[in-house]
Amino acid sequence: MVVPCFNEEATVAELLGRVLASPWVAEVIAVDDGSSDATLEIMRGVSDPRLTVLEQPYNQGKGAALRAGFARATSDYVVVQDADLEYDPADYPLLLEPLESGDADVVYGSRFVSGRPHRVLYFWHSMGNRFLTLLSNAFTDLNLSDMETCYKAFKRSIIQSIEIEEDRFGFEPEITAKVAARRCRVYEVGISYSGRTYEEGKKIGWRDGVRAIVCIVKYSPVGRRTMTAVTS
Repeated sequence: MVVPCFNEEATVAELLGRVLASPWVAEVIAVDDGSSDATLEIMRGVSDPRLTVLEQPYNQGKGAALRAGFARATSDYVVVQDADLEYDPADYPLLLEPLESGDADVVYGSRFVSGRPHRVLYFWHSMGNRFLTLLSNAFTDLNLSDMETCYKAFKRSIIQSIEIEEDRFGFEPEITAKVAARRCRVYEVGISYSGRTYEEGKKIGWRDGVRAIVCIVKYSPVGRRTMTAVTS
């Protein structure tokens, strides 16, 4: 598991406890992304030989934290786990089953195809996610229902062979485009979701949505061909 963390002192201890309690977890790489609160100290206070805590020198963004964590991974599979308790480690068996069976190279955990419990929040935020997924699908020729999901599981050999260029939330469309370009076998499974409000610490905003559109075009094969044709 790779856990990017930025100012999550209210939730990180409970999150790490849930993650480390899972029998599916062989290692956890928690990356503090220049937090200004007690997140780093709390993580360092967790005693478990499977936990490695990395410290970014300053806040760089989720993509940068994941890039650092992926580079240190040694397990066969790597799962992205946010530290805010929106995603439930109890869903790990669902995420890992297509990898364990040898059917998939990459698995996405969808918040939109599951019959499991979901907290009801933000209509327009949900519509924004669906729009970005639709646009991503159009450029990658995938048929995902939730491109922006945190829960993405990879064969380690796959994720460590892909250069992550985006430092912030552009990681999501970037990795989707690059996985599609490599023709990886992508599966999707339904997961539960307990979204939080902006008052509770949700960090993604409209600027990240605009950047996601740029990344969908920039990194997809169709977008690259289009830009090459325009500039040539």
